[in-house]
Amino acid sequence: MSYVLVTLLLASLTSQIQASWTGIFGPVNQQPLVGSGRSRPNIVFILTDDQDLHMQSLDYMPFVKKHLVNHGTSFRKHFCTTALCCPSRVSLWTGKAAHNTNVTDVSPPYGGYPKFVSQGLNKKYLPVWLQGAGYNTYYTGKLFNAHSVDTYDSPFAAGWTGSDFLLDPFTYWYMNSTYQRNRDPPVSYEGQYSVDVLAGKALGFLDEAYEAGKPFFLGLAPVAPHSDIQSPNFKHGNHSNLTEVQFGPPVSAKRHAHLFEDAKVPRTANFNPDKPSGASWVRNLRKQGPDVIEYNDHFYVQRLRALQSVDELVDSVVRRLEELDILDNTYIIYSTDNGYHIGQHRLHPSKQCAFEEDINIPLIIRGPGVPEKFTTDIVTAHTDLAPTLLKIAGAPLRDDFDGLAIPLTQDGLDLAKDERHEHVTVEHWGFGANEGKILDWYPIFRLNNTYKAMRVIGKSYNLLYQVWCNNEHELYDLTTDPGQMVNLLHPDERSVETLLGLPLKKVVKRLDSLLFVLKTCRAETCIHPWRALHPGGNVESLKDALSPRFDAFYETEAQSIKFDRCEAGYIPEAEGAQFKQSVFEAELDPNWHEWT
Repeated sequence: MSYVLVTLLLASLTSQIQASWTGIFGPVNQQPLVGSGRSRPNIVFILTDDQDLHMQSLDYMPFVKKHLVNHGTSFRKHFCTTALCCPSRVSLWTGKAAHNTNVTDVSPPYGGYPKFVSQGLNKKYLPVWLQGAGYNTYYTGKLFNAHSVDTYDSPFAAGWTGSDFLLDPFTYWYMNSTYQRNRDPPVSYEGQYSVDVLAGKALGFLDEAYEAGKPFFLGLAPVAPHSDIQSPNFKHGNHSNLTEVQFGPPVSAKRHAHLFEDAKVPRTANFNPDKPSGASWVRNLRKQGPDVIEYNDHFYVQRLRALQSVDELVDSVVRRLEELDILDNTYIIYSTDNGYHIGQHRLHPSKQCAFEEDINIPLIIRGPGVPEKFTTDIVTAHTDLAPTLLKIAGAPLRDDFDGLAIPLTQDGLDLAKDERHEHVTVEHWGFGANEGKILDWYPIFRLNNTYKAMRVIGKSYNLLYQVWCNNEHELYDLTTDPGQMVNLLHPDERSVETLLGLPLKKVVKRLDSLLFVLKTCRAETCIHPWRALHPGGNVESLKDALSPRFDAFYETEAQSIKFDRCEAGYIPEAEGAQFKQSVFEAELDPNWHEWT
């Protein structure tokens, strides 16, 4: 019994010591800016829709480079935790993984605005907390999917001082958008370009926020560069079954329609490869023919063109902040809900996979104390953004956050390189969409796109581990295989016996045990999952866990992930055994030390 008590004491002391360090990992190694009025920083958050990092979309945005990249910090290892619009946005604004929000799809019964409301989240997300901290809050653009002309007032989205939301079913109809302001009825902007409409509303809210004389948060969520979506039913304000909608390339403003005529999807090693890759339905995809590639290149060009209006939006917002003389006291955050693939791994245009193109996304932050022209490879995720924004506002953090505030000073960033966690949980449920050409062998939807995955990025390793609901496994070593072309766990691949200089099976055992914890983690366990496996607190990384002293534990005690069945949403009983921490089991184990 004494051994167990010592173990528990060590775990408790470790968590207390770590808690005392969290200030350095917050956005500032500064005291929270808790003054009144204009002394507190403003926050502008620009959230695009489906913007890629790996197809170089940022290279075509000169104003983003001028105002944000050159005056802020770029986070190159930033990830969404679910590569699908609504679940990702809910995780971003709540600081919780999708398995804890239970918003896992874009529409009911498993997702969308009605699910967000039914889960009680309309009173438990960022704008509500910011208002409680004395901030005025404003938002224009897309909030969530299924936030529609039928549901916008059932109830109204809480927490906004001023709002002007894009509403379904017109959200992705670039030339026929519908916005809904505050408590007013929806208004159609047919014939006007959606992003330009939003830009006018953004500047209006900036002026309104300035005149109010209080610190403010302004969220701007243009639809670009999401695909254009239409249906005959949309013309009458009616919704369509997902199988009836028509996906098309994004639409640009007319002034940008001539740009980038020679641009093509980057021909990386994983673009339309001769050899299949991945697992599950992805591995069965055929190689794309010339007509599909030509269409996909056009789709790519249209994405770049659509982003030009976003780039101009960034410029106009920064210039207005300068005119109001508040730019130096304003944090500007630029990101997207999820990434995008076009042609990689033979995939047609879409997202929803765990490949790097879909989950590794832009994050750029500028503001007081943030290093300029700086890039960092610390691991961050969308669940970290709500804690970060509350830290900026000087508001108290919640103890149920699944994420950790992102450091925003040079000292904090330097410390995080050695002290911050190295993992990101990635998860998805339901279908995988095809937003490009529909073919007999590539339909608009692929079922059973349910999986659990994680990225683990340390100084000597860079891994993706994934388990599908059909219990196929994937493992990629991105250090040697950045395009994720060689699934080390697929029987068709050449046998690999070692990874990281160790037996492959040993590494996989650790990874599987870690993902077993993360797939249902909550709060602190999501941030420090190794402590759940090793409550003594002396394991904080994969490197630590690979110590030979833990071999027996992982061989005999650790559990593995196994789905019982595939489901379209988060149904825990379909996902096999769940992790339950019980350090007192060590009391009965003569090898108790292997738990610590």
